[in-house]
Amino acid sequence: MHDDSSIVRLAAILREETERSRPGERLPSSREIMRRHGVGPVTVSRAIAQLAAEGRVVTRPGAGVFVAPARRPVAEAPDLSWQTVALGDRVVDDSATASLLAQPPDGVVPLTGGYLNPELRPVKGLAAAAARAVRRPEAWSMPPLNGLPELRRWFAMEVGGAVTQNDVLVVSGGQSALTLAFRALAAPGSPILVETPTYPGALAAAKAAGLRASAVPLDKDGVRPDLLAEAFAMTGARVFYCQPTLHNPTGATLTRERREQVLAVARAAGAFVIEDDYARYLATGPVPPPMVTMDAHGTVVHILSLSKITSPSLRVAGLTARGPAAHRLRACQVVESFFVARPLQETAVEFVGSTAWRRHIGTVRQEIGVRQATLLTGLARHAPAAEVHLAPPGGLHVWVRLPPGTDEAEVVETAQARGVLVSPGRIYYPAEPPGPRLRLTHTAATGLPELEEGIRRLAPVLSREPHQSHW
Repeated sequence: MHDDSSIVRLAAILREETERSRPGERLPSSREIMRRHGVGPVTVSRAIAQLAAEGRVVTRPGAGVFVAPARRPVAEAPDLSWQTVALGDRVVDDSATASLLAQPPDGVVPLTGGYLNPELRPVKGLAAAAARAVRRPEAWSMPPLNGLPELRRWFAMEVGGAVTQNDVLVVSGGQSALTLAFRALAAPGSPILVETPTYPGALAAAKAAGLRASAVPLDKDGVRPDLLAEAFAMTGARVFYCQPTLHNPTGATLTRERREQVLAVARAAGAFVIEDDYARYLATGPVPPPMVTMDAHGTVVHILSLSKITSPSLRVAGLTARGPAAHRLRACQVVESFFVARPLQETAVEFVGSTAWRRHIGTVRQEIGVRQATLLTGLARHAPAAEVHLAPPGGLHVWVRLPPGTDEAEVVETAQARGVLVSPGRIYYPAEPPGPRLRLTHTAATGLPELEEGIRRLAPVLSREPHQSHW
């Protein structure tokens, strides 16, 4: 009968020997080990088996026992749970915004998104503008902190009214302008007012800045000034964010009369109006002038971006403000990001000063008219149960009301299973939505054939009765 203590002692001796040996080196034979240490064959066999179980040696029948190859230590998974306590409860929820930026899988038709399809973007014009821009002598020098003078002058002329280049700050796209405005104009924890529904990226940016968004209803003519006044009185808010032209997602355009009323309400409340003029170049018909051109008191902070009409990567926008608010906005940008990269600003100057710019706007507006008509006709013919809010004079989207009782999430999921992406209405509301909605984008598809295919795929989903258990 073998002695367990002898096995333990021999295993320890052999373990030390393997540590001194090189990987692949052969251990002494069992007979030699027995002779050296005065143990029996069972003890040797058990000791070697223990080392093999530890991964220190490998046995090769007929060849012997060899030191195992060096093992890399398995890194212990880091424990990052402490960060949960350190970060606190200021969660930044990017899910809604990220869903609008996501690229569709192959074979799936996108009826959602916030930019022009690549086929509609002025790629050649932008490439030519960029090539000219980088050849400018100062292209890689530091720009003025508030932006290139010629670019600020151009933004001021586009906005119109009494706006001058001194009122304009060049920022890195419309989303950056929103984030900057929220942080500069409202303190963390304070309320702000937003239209309901509204752009999800604005809701996310406001929440990330620690602000509390309160909803103000709108109708087919835009936000209701009477309810805006009531909301200012109830919340004490000092900021109202809105999209008065081709509102996202409904397509509503605030009438000139209502624009004047909104300004009067905001002035009475001592509040700022952040005017997101994202759709300036997407209108197919006449729209009222920007509210900032009607404002003589520094109430309006106006945002005009080039990304929607050109390319998502042309992250250049003009942020117009006056008075102490303008100073604070400029100071916040310098502290947060210094300035917008000069080559990008130079490219924007080159492009908007070229004949390709106006030609591109004309092409896009014409395409928007055709695509919107195709979408509206397809819905009326194939999915009459889906009620279109209105047919806006341009823009990228159509806002659709589904029959009461419809499971909105199930519609979106079923549509995706059928190979078409749509945007759920719930992400556009700062509070509980009034019912099931969808936002349908007509400019994300590659062309009319793909847009029509998307409508064909979606129509059976929208035509089902809401009481049916399966979509």
